[in-house]
Amino acid sequence: MRIHIIQPTHFDRPFSRKLFKTRARALVPLTLPYLASLVPPGHEIKLTDEQIEELDFNMPCDCVFITSTILTSFRAYEIADQYRAKGIPVVIGGPHCTFYADEVENHADAVVQGEGEIPIPLVINDLEAGHLKRHYKAERLHDLHGLPFPRYDLLSPSIFSRFPTYSVQTTRGCPYRCEFCAERYHLGERYRMRPVEEVIEEIKYTGCRQIFFADSTFAGNRSRTMELMERLIPLKIRWSTLWNTNRCLDDEFMELAKKSGLLHINMGVESINRRTLENMNKKTTPAGRLTEVTQKLRKLGISFSFNLIFGWDTDNLEDFDATLKFLVENKVHVAFFNVFSPHKGTKIYDRYLSQGRLRDPYNMGRWPGVIAEIYPRNYSPEELEENVLRLYREFYSWSSMLRRLPLPVTKANIASWFMNLQERKLYRGNTHRANFDGI
Repeated sequence: MRIHIIQPTHFDRPFSRKLFKTRARALVPLTLPYLASLVPPGHEIKLTDEQIEELDFNMPCDCVFITSTILTSFRAYEIADQYRAKGIPVVIGGPHCTFYADEVENHADAVVQGEGEIPIPLVINDLEAGHLKRHYKAERLHDLHGLPFPRYDLLSPSIFSRFPTYSVQTTRGCPYRCEFCAERYHLGERYRMRPVEEVIEEIKYTGCRQIFFADSTFAGNRSRTMELMERLIPLKIRWSTLWNTNRCLDDEFMELAKKSGLLHINMGVESINRRTLENMNKKTTPAGRLTEVTQKLRKLGISFSFNLIFGWDTDNLEDFDATLKFLVENKVHVAFFNVFSPHKGTKIYDRYLSQGRLRDPYNMGRWPGVIAEIYPRNYSPEELEENVLRLYREFYSWSSMLRRLPLPVTKANIASWFMNLQERKLYRGNTHRANFDGI
C-alpha cells in the first residue's frame, strides 16, 4: 500500500484561516519518522510535516494516517474530510484521540487511541484485508524494550535547519501526580524506561551531537538516569531535556549531568507561590530553595528555563509582579509563561465544568497564543491574559535580558541568548504563540 502520514500544522491565531508555517525546524521531528518505523515492511511511505511543507492532496495514496493534538485538531479534520471526499480511507491518532474519540470518529474511518506500537500494524493489516474497524486501542502499555529507530531517511531535507537537534525518547509517563497534568491519563500511571543500551544505540544512529531527550520527566528514576549519563560521556554530545526542579539540588547528579554534556534544562517550576504549589500537588518544586537552584545552575554554567502557570485559584494579581521580580533578580535564563487550562479527561476539568468556570469548553486548547479559557477566582480572564502578555513583554525586554543573561561566550550562554531572542520575536506579534517547536 501507499501510505501517507501527515502531521498537520495549526491556524496561526483564533478563528483565522491562515496556517502557521515555518521555514525549518531546529528540532528534527520525531513523531512522523517514528510512526513510519511502526509500518510493517513492504509498504510505500510518504511523510508530510505541514508546518514546513505544502500538503499535496493530489499525490496518489491508498490510505492516510494523521497524527493530531488538540491544537492541530481543526486542521486535521479539514485534511481528513478532503481525503475522505476522494474515497481515500483516513486513520487519525495522537494524544487528541484519547480524550475526543467520539468527535474524531466524525472525520475518520478509524480512530487510534493510545500508543501506536500495537495498534498501527493491526490497522494496516485490516486495511489490506478490507475490513477496517472504527476504533483501535492499545490494550496494554509497551514496555519500551526493542523500539524501532525512527525513519529519518523519509523526511524531506527542507525540514532540517542548518544546525539540527535530534529527539530521542528514553522514558514515557511520569511518577508524579500534579493536579493539572493529563500525562497519566493518556500514557498510563506507570513510569517506563527504555534500556540504556538501546538509548545509546539510537543516539549513535542519529549521527548528531545535538540531542534533545523528549521525555516528560527525564530524571524520574535517579539511579537509571545516572547510569545513562555515565554512558553519554564517551559520546561527547550536547544534550537538553526536561526534569523536576529538585534534581538540581542533588550535587552528585548535577556534576555528572554537566560532565555528560548537559547544555540546557527545562523545569516545570509552575509557580513561586507556596500555596499554589501545594494546591497543585507540585511536590517536586522546592518553593523555599528556588534561589539556590538558580545559583547552582549558573555556577555549573548550565542554561536553564522555567515553565510557569498562572490562573490557579490560589493566585492573585500580586503574583505577576512578584514572579517577574524573582526571575530577574535570580537571573533566570529563560521563562515560559502559561495560562492555566484544564485538560479534558482530568478531574480538575470535570470540576471546572461543573462549576461553570470554562469559558468555551469545546474550543479549549484549539488556538495558539495567550488565551484565558477559564474564569479565575481572584481576577478576570482579561486581567489574566493582559498580565501574562505583560510578563513576556517585560521579561524579554532588552534591559531585562542584559541584566539576566551571561555574556554569550559558551555554548550554554549562546543557547540562552538564542532562546531569549526567539521568545522576544514571538511575543512582539499580536499574541504570543506560546507553544514549543513540536516533535
